[in-house]
Amino acid sequence: MAVYTEPSDDELAALLRGWGLEGLRNFKGIAEGVQNSNFLVEAHQGRFIMTIYEKSVALEDLPFYLGLTEQAANAGLPAARPIRTTDGLLTQMIRGKPTALCSFLDGVSTKRPPASHARAVGAALARLHQALSDFSGTRANDLGPRDWPSLWKGRSRQAEALEPGIAAAVDTDLALFRTDWPTDLPKGIIHADLFPDNVLFLGDEVSGLIDFYFACNDFLAYDVAVMLNAWCFEANGREFDLVKGRALISGYESVRPLSQAERDALPILARGAALRFFLTRLVDWMTPMDGALVRKKDPRDYAGRLAFHRAARSAADYGAP
Repeated sequence: MAVYTEPSDDELAALLRGWGLEGLRNFKGIAEGVQNSNFLVEAHQGRFIMTIYEKSVALEDLPFYLGLTEQAANAGLPAARPIRTTDGLLTQMIRGKPTALCSFLDGVSTKRPPASHARAVGAALARLHQALSDFSGTRANDLGPRDWPSLWKGRSRQAEALEPGIAAAVDTDLALFRTDWPTDLPKGIIHADLFPDNVLFLGDEVSGLIDFYFACNDFLAYDVAVMLNAWCFEANGREFDLVKGRALISGYESVRPLSQAERDALPILARGAALRFFLTRLVDWMTPMDGALVRKKDPRDYAGRLAFHRAARSAADYGAP
């Protein structure tokens, strides 16, 4: 379970007073999540999610994360609204760690989302991009193309042991990105990690967009590329579901049409997104983890995706009309 820090009764009482909550009815750890300690809080005022930010989240980044979710919620999007303290602050501290409380979102995530979900979340992503178009905060993408070589450095032998032939292919990918990565596409705030487990549904309606801790400023179309990887491949990671791809892109374009330059860039953006997740999963796979018991994600899931993207030639390969 992803709970690294467990508040004592006195610590919890002090936190709840800071948020002005009364009549605690339930408090329990949440198994989902990898990087932070998460808890369900039920009080007289309602249900909330409390997050204690562990070392993986920098304190200076929290105003950006929490501010953008507050703006998204204010715009009517299904994002968890941060609950400010009685002093108007977005966080409190416990044992030197920042802690936030956010509104509870109803719904469930689906491991094998249908095309109807892909379309709905594509539209939700476009609405999120629009809602945050004037957000004043900025944060660089610290897992973008400039960072991929350092993630890869010294790990080719480990990767080759997992997936024979992958090392030379990744070297080729990185060489391509150094020369051909786009430089002039529309930018804005992106989620950068909108996987199915970060989206909640009630029926076919998106009821929650969660876990914004990779959000940053980058190409808007890169966010679409991340989702094509996350939502549109079969379980083996090697077969692209064209129906889901078409649904996701059409859902996005029902709110914000992609420019021709963005369409032309989809194959390389999707290839780059696949490499990003292959590399970060490879790093996690090879790194011992202390504390909570967390199931690591197999980087080989993205080796097949990379093979597909290397062969893709246009947005039509992803279902774009």
